[in-house]
Amino acid sequence: MTQESSTVTMDKIVSLCKRRGFVFPGSEIYGGLANAWDYGPMGVELKRNVKEAWWREIVRTRDDVVGLDAAILMNPSVWEASGHLSGFTDPLVECKECKHRFRSDHVESDKCPDCGGDLGEPRQFNLMLKTFLGAVEDTASTVFMRPETAQGMFVNFLNIQTATRKKLPFGIAQIGKSFRNEITPGNFIFRTREFEQMEMEFFVKPGEDEKWFEYWVKARFDWLVGLGVRPEKLRLRVHEQKELAHYAKAATDVEYEFPFGWGEVEGIANRTDFDLSAHEAASGKSLKYFDQELNEHYWPYVVEPAIGVDRVAAVLMVDAYDEEEVGGEKRVVLRFHPDVAPIKVAVLPLSRNEKLVPKAREVHAIVRKEFPSSYDDAQSIGRRYRRQDETGTPLCVTVDFETVESDDAVTIRNRDTMEQVRVPVAELADRLREQLRAMGSRV
Repeated sequence: MTQESSTVTMDKIVSLCKRRGFVFPGSEIYGGLANAWDYGPMGVELKRNVKEAWWREIVRTRDDVVGLDAAILMNPSVWEASGHLSGFTDPLVECKECKHRFRSDHVESDKCPDCGGDLGEPRQFNLMLKTFLGAVEDTASTVFMRPETAQGMFVNFLNIQTATRKKLPFGIAQIGKSFRNEITPGNFIFRTREFEQMEMEFFVKPGEDEKWFEYWVKARFDWLVGLGVRPEKLRLRVHEQKELAHYAKAATDVEYEFPFGWGEVEGIANRTDFDLSAHEAASGKSLKYFDQELNEHYWPYVVEPAIGVDRVAAVLMVDAYDEEEVGGEKRVVLRFHPDVAPIKVAVLPLSRNEKLVPKAREVHAIVRKEFPSSYDDAQSIGRRYRRQDETGTPLCVTVDFETVESDDAVTIRNRDTMEQVRVPVAELADRLREQLRAMGSRV
């Protein structure tokens, strides 16, 4: 059975994630909290690899982008100037019978999807989460959990430009938590109220924005393909004029075909000069860029690629999921690109025999210096191979009796082909690196 023909469902992904330590329901021992998820040992590594891949692509390999880590809590005036207090809303409808609430643009009739009762009139619902700063809530100032990381980059535009002396075009990148009080979160980690974003604001001369917008649309699509996502499962969706955000001149989404349908993974927007001009007007501080060549001040235009870490993780797990029959049994495997696989190499002694364990530990000590790795000696070697397949580990190294008694060599087993090759322990690190590169690794 090939990956294309295997049946992937969100139920299978959720089950595998809990079984293999990718994602657990949040606060599970207390009955959970709706659409809150905790990332386990494998999920943490997957997310770290996603963020590393994005940072490497956006910041480290470019001369025109620098990083920022802005505070989550900001002066409330930021959100007033940005338009979030007045315009960051979704249309909400409530069922008159069961009192369940839905986004009105997500229901197809005036009847409740859950009970069939009548839905009330739509009303606007602000998505920002509030909290309070101060000792006593009734006298404390109201602040908001940021709904996006972008505003931290806009209010720091002048600080960063002055400190780095960057000339247009240049970008500011940030990875961090954001919060939105979604009316209808769901589809596992695809839509949650707490999530992690990777955003970049790319500042350009007015008039050059359309060229850079097209550049970043293509670059972001290609990045997902470079992480092993099948291009036929991706598409670009151009926003119609009526659905553009209040700040946007143009926007295009990169969407992925999930088991539940097409869903946005990344949005690329041409924000014009809205943000800098709005913050200048509200704060009274000049945020114009001085163009030495033109000898004039102006607000740069901004092209923004914004992507969710959690959504990328969901895409990678769904896209990598495969089932096939091996030796009359079903094999479940996550065919992760090696750059995002949580564990790159697993070391497996053939058994817990006292002759094998010391050598296996010695081999693991060699491997773990070079690669994210794991050591597993529980149950049969076949079961351990299957566990590693389900967590997406590209390569397994097996230590057997020949290793300690005759040839000082080990067996490398490839996740995708299941082919095995014997290599000397002295050459192991180099041979593992060769195989990972053959599987597409760039790091």
